[in-house]
Amino acid sequence: MNNSSSTGVSAKDAPVSRWFLRFPDTWQLLTTAIALLVLIPILILMASLFTPDREVWAHLAEHLLTTLLRNSFLLVSGVVIITLLLGVPLGWLTGMCDFPGRRFFSWALLLPMALPSYVLAVVYLGILDFSGPVEKVLQIIMPHRDGVIIGDIRTTPGIISIISLSLYPYVYLLARTGFMTQGTQTMDAARTLGCNQYQAFFRVALPMSRPWIAGGLMLVIMETLADFGAVSAFNYDTFTTGIYKAWYGLFSISAAAQLSSILLLFVIAVLVMEQRMRSRMRFTGINKEKQQRIKLTGSRKTAAVLFCTTVLTVAFLVPVLQLLFWTQEIFAIEFGARYLGYTWKTLALSLIAAVLTCTAALILSYTRRLHPDAATGAMVKLATVGYGVPGSVLAVGFFVMISGIDKSLVTVAETFFHVSLDPIFRNTIIIMLAGYLVRFLAPAYAALDSNMQRITPGLDDAARLAGLRGFTLLRRVHIPILSQGILVGSVLVFVDVMKELPLTLMTRPFGWDTLAVKIFELTSEGEWERAALPSLVLVMAGLIPVFLLIRSSSKT
Repeated sequence: MNNSSSTGVSAKDAPVSRWFLRFPDTWQLLTTAIALLVLIPILILMASLFTPDREVWAHLAEHLLTTLLRNSFLLVSGVVIITLLLGVPLGWLTGMCDFPGRRFFSWALLLPMALPSYVLAVVYLGILDFSGPVEKVLQIIMPHRDGVIIGDIRTTPGIISIISLSLYPYVYLLARTGFMTQGTQTMDAARTLGCNQYQAFFRVALPMSRPWIAGGLMLVIMETLADFGAVSAFNYDTFTTGIYKAWYGLFSISAAAQLSSILLLFVIAVLVMEQRMRSRMRFTGINKEKQQRIKLTGSRKTAAVLFCTTVLTVAFLVPVLQLLFWTQEIFAIEFGARYLGYTWKTLALSLIAAVLTCTAALILSYTRRLHPDAATGAMVKLATVGYGVPGSVLAVGFFVMISGIDKSLVTVAETFFHVSLDPIFRNTIIIMLAGYLVRFLAPAYAALDSNMQRITPGLDDAARLAGLRGFTLLRRVHIPILSQGILVGSVLVFVDVMKELPLTLMTRPFGWDTLAVKIFELTSEGEWERAALPSLVLVMAGLIPVFLLIRSSSKT
């Protein structure tokens, strides 16, 4: 018999070619279909690099490309530097040091993750606007200033600061984890070799945490490249705004596809580096109960408290309080049937997307459990790479793919059946839902698969002896055990879809305006106060996954 058990080779170690020699079962076919849903729009966009439109490229090179490359480079570079300067010291202070309020700051510094960058942009543009509260106070203090704003935020440093305040928790969380895996033993060992505290930090602790810090920076880079709302509010042209303007300003899907393919190259490079950073992470068992922290005293203690308080205040407390103030002022005027419609559509899309995405994640996780071979593992990895692809890029890729399918169906109907058809899938929510599934499948899969790994193989063997197979085994044994992971994955996808802006904005059918789209429309008109109500709803929703993250992270 030519099987793995007779040859002594486990399924996990079986060569990839063996998977292709036998016909895949239903679960592998479903996994392959999900992987293709991810790969096809990406491959369509990559193909546009090899079939360039000379007129489009000439226009892009002359009017857009240089500006987009320069602005994107400056934005990414600036955000990386600031998030590094914020996240690493905060991770060190809350992870390794002891000072008043450390336990509070250790979780509170994650709260800015609940604020989408475009909401943070709305707040600070409104606060520092010529008619905003800062200007009004300055007019009272200095009435002869002629209305000149001190320090206009609509600059490159301004947009860099806003996005950095929204994204620093990625670096903070991973840097804190990296420091805590070392414990204070490494610092003690360095000091016994003659290093003072500063030398021990820079020569030992920081280099040992580089994989975690670099992993956080890779996430920051991907989120910065994908940002659309904040840069649009600042009228700061990057690839994401360029893609939108090419589509809706120039009415050229070809130009949008060309720009998307360039951005996709950068994203793929970042994804490869991010995977390398993950592979280099190593965890050591540290007894947190007995871990001795570095006790800060005097001016160091004061500086630590002041630093943490300032970051939390600027990144979270001020924006939330300002949103509450604006909402209280305009609630009676703004709230009505329209907002009920925006909210209902937002919730409906988020719920449908959460169900579809978690179903796909369950298929991937269960297939990986049934077939722990290299080929199935590769398919699962391919199916989850969409989390790093910007929403604007997915919007273009899926629009081109769906348009091609519609065109083929119309041609077949006319050629063989002599029937005239209108486009079937275009101008429907199918494009949006497919984009959501691809974009947010990775976090749903991670939440689900972490629970799947805890189910012992012996439980499967016992269920099979009782006659349970296939879907029945999944429904009666695995799903009840996975209920917590399914819930967490659903919540993560639900909230992410609520906050998603470019994908929704660029693929929504007529009349399907969500809260995120409403924020974009209001901020495009400079209506900062009116944007407070939908912004506050999204912030409250965004707190849900943050609290889940806080609950699952270290409580030290």
